[in-house]
Amino acid sequence: MLDLFSIFSKGGIMLWCFQSTSEIFSPSVNALIRNVILQERSGNNSYNHNALTLQYKLDNEFELVFVVAYQKILQLSYVDKFLNDVHLEFRDKYKNDLQTGRFITDFDFKRSYDSILKQCEQWAKSQAKMPKQMRTFEDSQKSKKTVASMIERKGEEKSKKSVKIVENKIIPNGKVEEPETDDVIAANRAKLAQKLATKTKKEAKKSPKSPKAVDRSKKPRVWELGGDSRDLPSLNFGTDQEADMEITADTELVGQMRGAIRDLEVESEDESSEDEVEQKTQSSSKKSGGMFSIFKGLVGSKALDEDSMRPVLDKMRDHLIAKNVAADIANKLCDSVATKLRGKVLGTFDSVAKTIKATLTESLVQILSPKRRVDILRDCLHAKQQGRPYVMAFCGVNGVGKSTNLAKICFWLIENDLSVMIAACDTFRAGAVEQLRTHVRRLDALHPNRSCVRLYEKGYGKDAAGIAMEAIRYAADSKIDVVLIDTAGRMQDNEPLMRALAKLITVNEPDLVLFVGEALVGNEAVDQLVKFNQALADYSSSANPHVIDGIVLTKFDTIDDKVGAAISMTYITGQPIVFVGTGQTYTDLKALNANAVVHALMK
Repeated sequence: MLDLFSIFSKGGIMLWCFQSTSEIFSPSVNALIRNVILQERSGNNSYNHNALTLQYKLDNEFELVFVVAYQKILQLSYVDKFLNDVHLEFRDKYKNDLQTGRFITDFDFKRSYDSILKQCEQWAKSQAKMPKQMRTFEDSQKSKKTVASMIERKGEEKSKKSVKIVENKIIPNGKVEEPETDDVIAANRAKLAQKLATKTKKEAKKSPKSPKAVDRSKKPRVWELGGDSRDLPSLNFGTDQEADMEITADTELVGQMRGAIRDLEVESEDESSEDEVEQKTQSSSKKSGGMFSIFKGLVGSKALDEDSMRPVLDKMRDHLIAKNVAADIANKLCDSVATKLRGKVLGTFDSVAKTIKATLTESLVQILSPKRRVDILRDCLHAKQQGRPYVMAFCGVNGVGKSTNLAKICFWLIENDLSVMIAACDTFRAGAVEQLRTHVRRLDALHPNRSCVRLYEKGYGKDAAGIAMEAIRYAADSKIDVVLIDTAGRMQDNEPLMRALAKLITVNEPDLVLFVGEALVGNEAVDQLVKFNQALADYSSSANPHVIDGIVLTKFDTIDDKVGAAISMTYITGQPIVFVGTGQTYTDLKALNANAVVHALMK
């Protein structure tokens, strides 16, 4: 029933393998290594590839990986036990060879493998015949929560106010006498005297004259235009008035965005170095517990287990959530670190907290590092050589800054001597076309000697997919290098609008589809990105649907060091963050620096 079982080292050395057919091992195991192990997603020990389910177990002491694969439609209850038993048997049998690191190529493990598999299958049959026993109250989560709620910890604020219950006394005449102490009566009298004194002071301040009556009737609004009707046309901001307005170009912006986009620099609130933090920690520990307290938390040649890592992982998870990482993503990251470190032997002077922090930092840098090359300038020049325009489409929810960041990217492309056409495909929001028209006029004003930007628009209420198609065709005929498609903002749960977006992308086949999201949101960013990606796949009529290729993260200048949204959005799709918006001017566009973001996140 098992199609594959493989044991290999993390360095790529195959130690032992069983496979039912010769075409299973390479695609399935390579997909597991590429999409799970290398991307630090090993928190869940299961991975689906085509029709197979792969379950794996990591041995961090000897750097080994145990993988079992079976058909996805099967429900095998003994796989976890089988993996653990094979893991223990293989370690015990070849412990000396594994410790020396000199792996031999002829591990005779087939007999042990068959024996363990037979025992696990029999165990599964016996478990299936046994009647299910009801879980006791002590094993339930409710009992644990009840016990935990009774424990009071130092520094915790009580969530509920303590209520003191005093029994009423019944006097012989049948009336209920409410218990009042002398202190309560004295306090009530003091409050009453204070209230009366305040009231007397307010009455003394009042003037003896009665206030004048105020006319509260509504009056017509008077515009401050000098009383001349000829000033009224100055309120008209339509197309004719807009064409007559002169735009003062900020020439200081010209020349600042040539070449590749500069990396983002994130400054953390805590500017102290790690050495200063360590010195403070050691000095405080000496004051609190003497000179030997600095060795607290050190592990002397001991393998890490779940109990030793759990307190540190819980604090690390809370820290990530406080830095705006989605709760589900924070749990998966901590589980991945626990899986990666479980069984690893630390040195004498290595602390658990320092090891976990270093491992989590490496994982976060790996997640944020793009898995494929993203060089838009090079792709634009390559498309130009082929005689076609390079097409980028922008999508996202309402109000995240799609049009503003589209204008920033347009300015960057113009600075690198590329001609750009903006397709106004937001035919729904009032003022969307006028906003793009203003951006085009301002961008042209920055480069008066040449017309670099054109706007293709057909007004409101038209089919967005058709406007994009006409814009791309016009750009190809006019030898324009890049086409930027601005789409209408839509909520991720709006099915008709998501179908329209999928139609636009399927019909026009852009080279790059960018999702524009805010850096201010945490869990909401994950929901938006997942549903946009899923909608593009579900509502597309193509056999190979075009989903999101990259992310534009806006409003990054408003979050200080709470940069967790970058982790959440990249982790959930695996797509890179191509641009980061850091302000309102055309030059406030950066490239994501993974090390800087992780440094700010871990502070």
